[in-house]
Amino acid sequence: MYTLAIDTSNNVLGVAITTKDVVIGQISTNLKKNHSVRLMPTIDLLMKQVEIKPSQLEKIVVAKGPGSYTGVRIGLTTAKSLAWALNIPVIGVSSLEVLAYQGRFHDALICPFFDARRGTVYTAGYIWHDGKMSCQLDETNILMTDWLDILLKEEKEVVFLSPDMNVFYEQIKDKLGMLAVIPEAPYHIANAAHLALAATHYREESTHLLTPNYLRLAEAEAKWRQAQKRENKHGG
Repeated sequence: MYTLAIDTSNNVLGVAITTKDVVIGQISTNLKKNHSVRLMPTIDLLMKQVEIKPSQLEKIVVAKGPGSYTGVRIGLTTAKSLAWALNIPVIGVSSLEVLAYQGRFHDALICPFFDARRGTVYTAGYIWHDGKMSCQLDETNILMTDWLDILLKEEKEVVFLSPDMNVFYEQIKDKLGMLAVIPEAPYHIANAAHLALAATHYREESTHLLTPNYLRLAEAEAKWRQAQKRENKHGG
């Protein structure tokens, strides 16, 4: 039986099919295109290429954020719909943890991050220990300047991983200097097969209980809530 892994939480669209410790096949693109019109055709293409039928899937794993609000929703909606239709479990995994796997086997603190605009990032700190990823600094939405201050206090090497490295490269190097380890470009793109690997340490979730991990409200929703508070206050 096989696992289908889906990641549309950022610009990267990644789909992989694995079984036990074997990657049967995967497709990955890093394009600023609409995941909603490309995800299902990509899944269908991969399953045809590796000659696997939907009935052979035993579970679905999906990156549940943080990241692009739209991308996260597309991935979760697709994963939950497929899991419900096939009557198989679904597992949600942190998008940051999936990216952190690109730095596994390194002794340093592993710091994946995504640009959250206005100088802020979605980020966390991980270490690779005993064959699995362990979160040392909790996921957060924070100003990069404040995050670098926190990392500097760790007084250890930090491996930075991000598809948005160009936005913060100079800031990172200026603050952490030689403590900042920034690998080559291929390491900054999440691997869908790592999503399936990370899921081995997660519990299966009810299809209806799996929710996105945005780390913060979408800007539009936040503004709406603020407006509602003002109206309620004025009305009172």
